[in-house]
Amino acid sequence: MKWMISFFVAVVILILGGLAAFCQAKCRSRKKGGITAFHVILCSVFLSGFAILYPIYSDMFQGDVFQSEKAVLLTLHHTIRLFILDCEFDIIMEHVTADAGWVYTAYSVCAAILYVLAPLLTFGMVLSFFKNLSAWRRYLFGFFRDVYVFSELNEKSLALAKSIHGRDPKRLFVFTNVFEEDEERNSELAEQVRNMGAICFKKDISAVKFWLHSKKRNLYFFAIGECESENLEQALKLIELYGQIPNTHLFVFSTRVDGELLLTSVDKGKMKVRRVNHVRALINRILYEDGDKIFANAISDEEEKKHISAVVVGMGLYGSSMVRALSWFCQMDGYDLTIDVFDRDSEAYDKLYVQCPELISEQYNGVTVPGEACYKIRIHGGMDVDSRVFAEEIGKLNKATYVLISLGADEDNIRAAAYLRMLFERNGAKPVIQAIVYNSDKSKAMNHITNYRGQPYTIDFIGDTETSYSEEVILYSELENKALERHLKWGVEDDFWKYEYNYSSSVASAIHIKAREVCGMVGAGKKEDELTEEERLAVEQLEHRRWNAYMRSEGYIYSGSPDSASRNDLGKMHNDLIEFELLSEEEKRKDFV
Repeated sequence: MKWMISFFVAVVILILGGLAAFCQAKCRSRKKGGITAFHVILCSVFLSGFAILYPIYSDMFQGDVFQSEKAVLLTLHHTIRLFILDCEFDIIMEHVTADAGWVYTAYSVCAAILYVLAPLLTFGMVLSFFKNLSAWRRYLFGFFRDVYVFSELNEKSLALAKSIHGRDPKRLFVFTNVFEEDEERNSELAEQVRNMGAICFKKDISAVKFWLHSKKRNLYFFAIGECESENLEQALKLIELYGQIPNTHLFVFSTRVDGELLLTSVDKGKMKVRRVNHVRALINRILYEDGDKIFANAISDEEEKKHISAVVVGMGLYGSSMVRALSWFCQMDGYDLTIDVFDRDSEAYDKLYVQCPELISEQYNGVTVPGEACYKIRIHGGMDVDSRVFAEEIGKLNKATYVLISLGADEDNIRAAAYLRMLFERNGAKPVIQAIVYNSDKSKAMNHITNYRGQPYTIDFIGDTETSYSEEVILYSELENKALERHLKWGVEDDFWKYEYNYSSSVASAIHIKAREVCGMVGAGKKEDELTEEERLAVEQLEHRRWNAYMRSEGYIYSGSPDSASRNDLGKMHNDLIEFELLSEEEKRKDFV
């Protein structure tokens, strides 16, 4: 009877261990760290081995003093020996004979499985140990090299690492939180990492010790995992560990507000910390690099007024960011702006209103006031791209000049882009169409698509991972350098990186300055002492219009009084959100670029 019980207990433990390991592996695909599936299997095999061997030693010490204690201790000893190939199978055959019937076969088969499985697990542990030891050895040999450490192996981190590696293969690359099971699921990524000669650690980025590195060389950390909460947690830990080490840089990938608040308030020491908001970064890059297309495609009327009619399809993170950015970007003398926004959400207007109430309030939206930002934003909520109503509304926009499509999935964006090109062809409009596509291979292949007659769709597919996560965009952005130049006219460099209010404001200013030169605005490209009084006034008025629209797009409202004492940045209330003529002469001068 005891042999039967022992057999069933051992089998149940193995089955439960296998199920638990499977669940743990699924869980670790979402969040890494802590107990692994390997640990679960190792524990279940040990317990199963103990269960299968205990009756043997219980029989051997039958009637002895301390029978149970001896049986437990020697069973533990034998179970440990299972894992180091230091025991024979004879003890099983001697104590469980064929007289036991079917139990003999089942028991001996189960024992045989454990005798094979246990040493295999030991071999896996030893292999893992030497693999980790090799990683440490390679890291130490990179003592005098710039090191780039990534918190996770994914498409984004690999794209960035490959871009950096392409510039200088001598740099040292380290990926953390990389597990064997990940390599099996992402064999292509793992193969590319190996080809780069990168080092892989199983531990979390904050658990690996990077102290052994020359203080004269750069140490870059990238909290670039798929989970933004984990990125922020790792960032705070890295700042705590390495904040006082010179030449240390931290890039935290996060679009969330709490990321901005946490990284602004924490003491960073000597570490240079930058939050990378990939959504705003892409919209800024579109306007900085391709903004000339928006103005060049504007339609002139009889009075030579140029009309920009923008269409934004999808009011997610990218869509709403573009709507807000266009409101200030298109503030140019001689141009007017209309934005039509389409989204499936019937509450799209209310959600944008919560983010920036004055931007789309009746007081400013669609209202022409001298010395104020001028634009018209129309939000079409509760409208599906595949609906008849959507097609009818697009049919009315026969003077559309620019379109951004951001519906979420690459397939949806590609399909909607081709569909919209067809609808605009029917109503005679020739807008610039840009659609967000994350997949780099698809983006490259689709950028020159034609129909069966060779007619080009003329659609720009933007935002692919390879471009968005490149050294030129993340580490050495031309736009950021221009924005820093703007900031240094009135502030210090540390405040540019430390406070996103300064960073975002300077980036927007740099984008608009380039656009002014493209559009040939009065005074564009001239130094202050080269301007006439008329040109100076034109520059100041235009800049104030842009600034008003920008501040409202950031959620600011008028404080209710032009007195600077009424300004309240916690409440996003500003005293200068008024018409240009109502400003003091001192404030007017601040609008000079």
